[in-house]
Amino acid sequence: MRYHAEPAYVLHARRWRETSLMVEVLSAHHGRLGLVARGVTGPRRQALRAALQPMQHIRLEATQRGELAWLNAAEQIDSAPLLVGEASMAGFYLGELVLRLVPRQDPQPQLYALYGTVRERLRRAEPLAWTLRRFERDLLEALGVGFDFSVDAEGEPLDPAGRYRIEPEHGLRRVRDQRAGERSDASGRGLMALAADTLPEREDLPGLRRALREAISHHLGGRGLKSWELMGALGRISPQ
Repeated sequence: MRYHAEPAYVLHARRWRETSLMVEVLSAHHGRLGLVARGVTGPRRQALRAALQPMQHIRLEATQRGELAWLNAAEQIDSAPLLVGEASMAGFYLGELVLRLVPRQDPQPQLYALYGTVRERLRRAEPLAWTLRRFERDLLEALGVGFDFSVDAEGEPLDPAGRYRIEPEHGLRRVRDQRAGERSDASGRGLMALAADTLPEREDLPGLRRALREAISHHLGGRGLKSWELMGALGRISPQ
């Protein structure tokens, strides 16, 4: 199979053998692809190496050979956002999340659009914690495992003053014992803001992070993310 002028976002790139790169991209029409970029470490291939940096938006030419595709050419559509500090940590997290949850060669046009949206939110330096929570919510929805954040598992409207946890197989479950739920619960008010796509109160954002991480952990099959370990679990990102 040949990919011609296929738009894609670069998720990750690493050295492969002596002169090549192994590159993972999220493409517009074919989902996540694993690419082998041969002979890109020499001085004459600097432009190609630059195009294959994480979060770059590229147009590629490649030929599928088994599980991997061999990259023939790639050019930038535009430059990746220049991220530093916490935003750089967030970009690493987003790429790893897609790599771990999205299978290869499964078309995901909704997710492709979603990644482009979160990339621009990072470029505009929108509130970082809220940007991540929106992406997590929409990623689960795009993968068909999302939730209705406006009602609980019984279909009842949320109580803004209540506390809830996400049960991946059922939905939102109210926490009656606060001591039992304090590690992974979220406020009803925060979840209602998430459902309405309105910026939650500052104090509600940590609870949303905990609850969404619980759901994501379930779909990771019990294996955590390197970004959670290396970046202090992203819990230290400023709520605003």
